Amino acid sequence: MTDEPAPIPGLTADEVLAGEFVLGLLTGERLLLARGRLAREPDFADAVAHWEDHFAPLLERWDAVEPPASLWQRIEAGMSDDDAQGAVTDIVALDAMRTSIMRWRIVAAGLGAVAVVSLLVAISPPVRTTEPAPDPLLAASIPIADTPLRLALTWVPERQQLTVSSTGLVPDGVHDHELWLVDRAGDLHSLGVIVPGEEARFSVSPDLAGDFRDGAQLVLTREPLGGKPADADAGPVVAEGEFTAI
Repeated sequence: MTDEPAPIPGLTADEVLAGEFVLGLLTGERLLLARGRLAREPDFADAVAHWEDHFAPLLERWDAVEPPASLWQRIEAGMSDDDAQGAVTDIVALDAMRTSIMRWRIVAAGLGAVAVVSLLVAISPPVRTTEPAPDPLLAASIPIADTPLRLALTWVPERQQLTVSSTGLVPDGVHDHELWLVDRAGDLHSLGVIVPGEEARFSVSPDLAGDFRDGAQLVLTREPLGGKPADADAGPVVAEGEFTAI
């Protein structure tokens, strides 16, 4: 679970989340949550549009900010040390400070927030590394038949965990729906039975995790209650979609 931000007087939690999304402050699961809500919740989309309109005029008054010389000296001293851990710690601290300051600035009308972001982005030195880039987060939004409802999926590779939100779906008492991943060879692998109206997390075996990739196909089948019987073929496909890297 990710840490939730402290409440801000005068703003609801959804308004704060929408503001942080517009300012680019969200990462990890909170970013995926905001993207999913933006796709399926009109009220949250309206809150995002409100913040976009609110901050847009501020860009015309965005003045250049010169960082203090002392901060440059600290960064250079950290990067020249034999142990680069000190420099990395400074960078992480700057990023944490940016998030804290930006959240406070949302309440203060936003102009200070834009200035702080410009300052911290301008002074953050690139971190050189020879390590391979981490696998990207994946998301999918699967439409359900001819309804406005969708399954919202997120895949966090470092945890090998799939989150599926089925908000709005209701059970019919006769069938269950099972989610499948289509691997590179075109074979189906069950990811689990969908529980209507809930958000569930599914663990994925390491052998299958390598098939979670940008463009990977997903299908939803209609099955008897409890899911596909072991001695039967998968039921008819009722919805499908694919993962997109974010």
